Amino acid sequence: MSVIGTLTEVTSRIAKKSERSRSAYLRQMEQARSDGPKRAHLSCGNQAHAYAAMGQDQSDMVEQRGPNIGIVTAYNDMLSAHQPFQAYPDLIKDTARAAGGTAQVAAGVPAMCDGITQGQTGMELSLFSRDAIAMSAAIGLSHNVFDSSIYLGVCDKIVPGLVIAAARFGHIPAVFLPAGPMPSGLANDDKARVRKEFAEGKCDRDALMAAEMASYHSAGTCTFYGTANTNQMLMEFMGLHLPGSSFVAPNTPLREALTREGTRIALGLSDLGNAYTPVSQVLDEKAYVNGIVGLMATGGSTNLLIHLIAMARASGIVLDWEDFADLSQVVPLLTRIYPNGLADVNHFHAAGGLGLVISELLNAGLLHDDTLTVMGQGLERYTKDPKLVNGALDWHDGVQASLNDKIVATTKEPFQATGGLSNLSGNLGRGVMKTSAVAPERRVLTAPVRVFHTQEAVLAAFRAGEFTSDVVVVVRYQGPKANGMPELHGLTPCLSVLQDRGIKVALVSDGRMSGASGKVPAAIHVSPEALDGGPLAFLQDGDIVTVDAENGHLDAQDASIFERAITHPELDSNEVGLGRELFAAFRQNVGAARDGATVFNFEEA
Repeated sequence: MSVIGTLTEVTSRIAKKSERSRSAYLRQMEQARSDGPKRAHLSCGNQAHAYAAMGQDQSDMVEQRGPNIGIVTAYNDMLSAHQPFQAYPDLIKDTARAAGGTAQVAAGVPAMCDGITQGQTGMELSLFSRDAIAMSAAIGLSHNVFDSSIYLGVCDKIVPGLVIAAARFGHIPAVFLPAGPMPSGLANDDKARVRKEFAEGKCDRDALMAAEMASYHSAGTCTFYGTANTNQMLMEFMGLHLPGSSFVAPNTPLREALTREGTRIALGLSDLGNAYTPVSQVLDEKAYVNGIVGLMATGGSTNLLIHLIAMARASGIVLDWEDFADLSQVVPLLTRIYPNGLADVNHFHAAGGLGLVISELLNAGLLHDDTLTVMGQGLERYTKDPKLVNGALDWHDGVQASLNDKIVATTKEPFQATGGLSNLSGNLGRGVMKTSAVAPERRVLTAPVRVFHTQEAVLAAFRAGEFTSDVVVVVRYQGPKANGMPELHGLTPCLSVLQDRGIKVALVSDGRMSGASGKVPAAIHVSPEALDGGPLAFLQDGDIVTVDAENGHLDAQDASIFERAITHPELDSNEVGLGRELFAAFRQNVGAARDGATVFNFEEA
């Protein structure tokens, strides 16, 4: 099938399997529109509570002179990516006031940093924080006094959680405003080198700390192409950002101008004007397909193979890993951004950035160009760059060719012919692998397994020198039901060391890896998880397993192993401490990774 044919076929297949749920969703959104948001239906007491602290805006709100924006912010100053949001609400309110509207902070949602919790107990709350964020945003928006909305979020679970909330309040227009990346610091490859040296005992903790602080050194998003920056890419491909806004540095005049313009756009999209654009119409089947294409073309984070499914289902749309796999076969890899290369997102932005990638994909017929966005109909606007000329913001034609062909390639001469993610299935279940940074000769491995139940046990075996030959490292009981599906990014340095020693190694897990997972082949998100009847529970040390990302296989060589009796390990230690006891209901009710690892059942909504 042709490239365009595959795009059309996958989109049609998604629409067909989503027909019932999408129709029900759109009916719900139309009903919500007819019921509100109309502040006049609130009692005087309701309204007085809503406007009490609004100072100079009170009279405008009482008389409903213009649209009222609900701001949902994930600001905290522990996340460098979110610290710039501190100033946004006042900026948004000031801009809205000047444009004849008003704005209120509707909700502050939790935002945790996976970089802080990597390898720590807190990581077991990370995935669940996405659904908690959606619920928190819903609480704020449930006051039903908002005509439009602005979402402030960047990082790993925050943007997916905010999109889920925006979709469930899909009758309200939504604009997502980013904060931008921090300046480039220590080169990511140098940072990885120091981490490996520390894992081998070749440098001390002071040297490691110095390298980490040189990498993560100021306000803004981390500059590698992990989940946070993949989220930013998606928001442009799916039409929820302003064009070219994802990687503009924080605390700059252009960043402020984009924030102000985003506020004016949010006001103009409300149902009180003539350009009503509810987010339920923006987030349709084509928008999600465009998001998947962007994920494949840029070699983005494996976490989005979970989050996009959950986000889509909140919009009444059913995605599965087959859709990702089929699109991956026709979408070429167009970027080399760390860990899939040496460049960071600042270098990528300077070389042409998202506008150039979108232009390449549009010209090749690999994107739906007729989607609805916050800027109007069509993705063509997203090939342009925002410029601030004499204090005025406007969009100008972007570069027509890469300014660094080692960072951004063309569809005619891509870095590889297929996307940066691979779907694997076999008698051990279904999983995914980020292949964009994995050398082709390392994508297929048949070897004996070593089975572990924690990443700490893997690290202990590494330090004891137990890995001396080719091995498939299996880390199971890391799925959402077992312990919240933490990322296992702490394994990357030691497994990379084994690779550098000439040992062929692969990781297989029902857990997750960071969006920064790189050169070690890792079949992750394996579903069903071991605790939920998954085949990984049958494996024992020495069993021969094939991990084949080229042909999409994940198999135990001897099928008779599945006749073994299973004894699950004691997992009580996963249930208490650092708030884990508060999330027992999440562990008990969460769905499989292949279904979005969510506690929500939108089929019944």
